[in-house]
Amino acid sequence: MAPRPVSPQGGRPPFPTETMVRILVLKRLYNLSDEQMEYQLLDRMSYQRFCGLSQAINIPDRTTVWVFENRIGAAGAQALFDGVSAQLLKKGFIARGGQIIDATLVPAPRQHFTRDDKEQIKENAMPADWSPAKRRQKNLDATWTKKHGKSHHGYKLSVNVDKTHKFIRKIVTDTASTHDSQHFEAVIDPANTNREVYADRGYPSAEREAWLKANGYRNRIQRKGHRNKPLSEAQQGRNHRIAKTRARVEHAFAAIEQMGGKLIRTIGQARANFAMTLMATCYNLKRLAYFQRKGIVPA
Repeated sequence: MAPRPVSPQGGRPPFPTETMVRILVLKRLYNLSDEQMEYQLLDRMSYQRFCGLSQAINIPDRTTVWVFENRIGAAGAQALFDGVSAQLLKKGFIARGGQIIDATLVPAPRQHFTRDDKEQIKENAMPADWSPAKRRQKNLDATWTKKHGKSHHGYKLSVNVDKTHKFIRKIVTDTASTHDSQHFEAVIDPANTNREVYADRGYPSAEREAWLKANGYRNRIQRKGHRNKPLSEAQQGRNHRIAKTRARVEHAFAAIEQMGGKLIRTIGQARANFAMTLMATCYNLKRLAYFQRKGIVPA
């Protein structure tokens, strides 16, 4: 991610890429808007020191932050995630102990459409009475889904967490209506030193069990009961044993929730992908900082 080239017409030179990346990290850690980020940079010396701006005359404003975020896009966020993952390996925190796969819903502001608008949107048409300004404020990428009897609107983040260190090793982003199991194979981490794969009752299938066996993995996916065919006592016991380990992925989701919440305020799948990827990146950074602060060495 090279900095913006200096314009031949002159003008203010670009801020260093490292400074802008640090701003994005702070913004995601505390779930700040661009306006809030600008205010905090002006108000807090700690933010300025972290971003290397303590001696700067100018501070990046909200527009500068927004432009940089959109310039690097989801590909830039993935590069940051990969860079942090490389640092984890360099410090000895390799993926080990097995891998835990799960998905979490990432909410987005709910959209309000008339009945006619909904019918046209379903047909991939744009309502004729929408102005360009109104269209820019409508999020047509976020979708609805139901979970535990409640409706949710937004996106979905599928992750792979290693059992030993609880770092997020693989991610896939999508809309909320996509079933959790659709990205199972995509988030499998072949680099994990243990062949056990843990997942909840939303993932089992005969095809998946065969795939795991063919690729040398040990199936630790919880069983799911069916109508007129409840789980046996042995299967319930197996699910209970798996749940003790599988719950570790929920700790990662809880930590992300504590970073100001998971709500995404952006519009469109591309910006949502950026935000969700940065969530996982900042979680790994925060956990690595915790390990270093506590003096925890790689297992």
